Amino acid sequence: EVAEVFDDMQTRSVPLYKESIRRQAQLAAMFHRPGTRIYDLGCSHGNLGLLVLDRLADKDVLMVGVDNSMPMLEKYSGRLGKTGAAGHNVSLVCASLENVKIENASVVLLNLTLQFVDPGMRDDLIKGIYTGMPGSGILLLTEKIISSDPLWNDIQTQFYKSFKLDNGYSELEISQKRDALEKVLVPETLETHFRRLEGAGFECIDVWLRWFNFVSLIAIKK
Repeated sequence: EVAEVFDDMQTRSVPLYKESIRRQAQLAAMFHRPGTRIYDLGCSHGNLGLLVLDRLADKDVLMVGVDNSMPMLEKYSGRLGKTGAAGHNVSLVCASLENVKIENASVVLLNLTLQFVDPGMRDDLIKGIYTGMPGSGILLLTEKIISSDPLWNDIQTQFYKSFKLDNGYSELEISQKRDALEKVLVPETLETHFRRLEGAGFECIDVWLRWFNFVSLIAIKK
C-alpha cells in the first residue's frame, strides 16, 4: 500500500523533496568514477536512483539499490524496464542496510534512510560506507533532524506541521502518522551527524540544503 502512494506521500510530507533528489543526482554524477559502484541505500521504488542513471546515461554504471521492502523493489524493477536505465547494470537487493557490505563505491546515497536504522547500528553503517570507498568518493545523507534547543525544536515542529496542513493533511492524519512513526523514525541532532561522519573518516562535511528540521549533507572522502 505504501509503495502505491509513495510519490504522493513524499511530495506532501518532505519539504523540497524534488529539489533535493534532483541535486543529489547531479552531485552523484559529478563524483562517480568509472568502474566503481553507486549504492542507493533505502532506494524505495527508485525516484533518486532513476535520476542518477539518467544523469549518467552515456556512462557505464554499476548501481546497487537496497531496500527492505520487496513491493518497493518490484515497482522499481518495473520502472527500470520502462526507461533507458534498463541498459545499465543495476542490482536491486532486498535486505536490511546493516547487512549490506559496501564495496568499491564512489557514491553512496542515504536519502531519508538512516533515521530508520537502529541508533546503535548507525556508527558502524557509516564506517562501513567509508571503508567501502577504495579511493575518493561521496556520501549524500538527507535526514529529518532534531535540535538540542527545546525552543528551536518546537518552532521547527510547528513549521513542519504547517507544511503538512498546507499540503492537504488533516490534523488527525498528522497525529496518526506521528504516532505510527514514534520509535520507528528516530531523528538525531545535526551535531551528532557531523560527529559520526568525522569519526568514520570523512574529511569534508557540509550542509548543502536545509529546511527547518530537514537537512541534506555531503561528506567527501578525498
